[in-house]
Amino acid sequence: MLRWCAIVLLVCTGAFGNPTPEMPAAYDTIIIGMGAAGCTAASTLSKAGKKVLALEAMDRIGGRVNTVPFGDGVVEVGAEWIHGTEQSRVYNLAIQNNVSVLPQDIDFEVYRSDGSIGDKKVLNELLTFSLSVIDDPPETPEPLGQFITRRLKDYMKEKYPALLADQDFIDNLLEFLDLVIDNYESSNSWNEVSTESKYTELGGYQHMSWHRHGYKTLFEILLNTYNNGPGYPNLDIKLKKEVTQIAWPQDPTQDVVVYCKDGSSYRAKNVIVTVSLGVLKERHSSLFSPSLPKEKTEVIQNLGIGVVDKVVFLFPKPWWPDTETFHGFVWNGADRATVSKDDSWITKIFGVSTPLGSSTALTLWTSGEGAKLVETLPEDVVKRKAMELIRRFMGKNRTIPEPIAMLRSSWYSNPYTRGSYTYDNLSTPQYPHARATLAEPLVDSSGAPRVLFAGEATDNTHFSTVHGATDTGFREANRLLTKAKL
Repeated sequence: MLRWCAIVLLVCTGAFGNPTPEMPAAYDTIIIGMGAAGCTAASTLSKAGKKVLALEAMDRIGGRVNTVPFGDGVVEVGAEWIHGTEQSRVYNLAIQNNVSVLPQDIDFEVYRSDGSIGDKKVLNELLTFSLSVIDDPPETPEPLGQFITRRLKDYMKEKYPALLADQDFIDNLLEFLDLVIDNYESSNSWNEVSTESKYTELGGYQHMSWHRHGYKTLFEILLNTYNNGPGYPNLDIKLKKEVTQIAWPQDPTQDVVVYCKDGSSYRAKNVIVTVSLGVLKERHSSLFSPSLPKEKTEVIQNLGIGVVDKVVFLFPKPWWPDTETFHGFVWNGADRATVSKDDSWITKIFGVSTPLGSSTALTLWTSGEGAKLVETLPEDVVKRKAMELIRRFMGKNRTIPEPIAMLRSSWYSNPYTRGSYTYDNLSTPQYPHARATLAEPLVDSSGAPRVLFAGEATDNTHFSTVHGATDTGFREANRLLTKAKL
């Protein structure tokens, strides 16, 4: 759900002091953004002996991965799972460092808005079918929701003709499936997603949990601080360093200069930019000097990035069945019609899950415009309305206590992310090479790369995932290391 993942981390603070604006320190490479791509690039270059400066605008490392202590363990406010175990840099790093990761079953228990229990077997079968047809797209690209609806109705005509004749059931099922797909894709509607996509799943389990280790462990491993590791002496990490401009030269003898909001500036031979597509959309025109070429700005404008958000509650003790991982909320039309317009965001929460990192926490999932709205609402409103929702669906035969703590994500309103992850929108067929174009480096007059681009949005087949992001950090670091050997 990312294909989904703040970090509590001992950071290596290198041997370099703060340079004065008049005499910026010279580095081999400056990395902007220390999420999965930035940390992988930093690790790869540092291991190769390069002098690296990493600038992170937030007060933590991890980017759109955010592990937070909660209750008796940890929860993931950002990306949740390792998606696939075969040829996964992320999974391999965990195994190589003897960190256990656990497969998590994401079958849905089905709760209805009248408090009754739905048919788990049928819903999971129809959901599995709907997800499977994504791998068999039509020849002519079309909106994904439209395609899934057509294929699903054909399937139900053969197998569940009585259900297909129940229009209220079909409407409610399609509403639910739309929300599930939106949480996979980070879209506002499944009809904003194109059937044409190069996204490819890795083999093996698709939902591997870091459980009580937390996804933060990946960054400790990457930065050589796991198990009290010493870090890298040639890597200088600076937090709360918002970059305002990257001045890149055509002259091969000049350095790239990076300017920060606090007035500091730094020099290097080259820069790897790993900020999200959302940040590039908002800031590219002021961030680069000279400006980005037209073909790159065009794909930045046309690629899609959406929002997946979580609200996480902590309870005194578990009150839900311990055999269930996901609890899907399926509304009926009459109940949905009673929800006021101001509260319609609660109908965009497709269910709750039980995170493996904390035994008394529940995570509510939402996406799109509903998620954006939740980010802006007062905390007491979110808590009250979300608990009313949980009690409506799951409280018929049990007493549900008040939560003792609440966390929520804000990936859209965060100025350093402006979204969760990218998806293939309806513009994808017109821009089939958009991600490759975004990944192309800016070069000087000698052809040497001066500004390089990494991050999940730049991966052709594994975008929207942490493993995709790490692969791009490795890719760009090796672009520089290979160039240096020539």
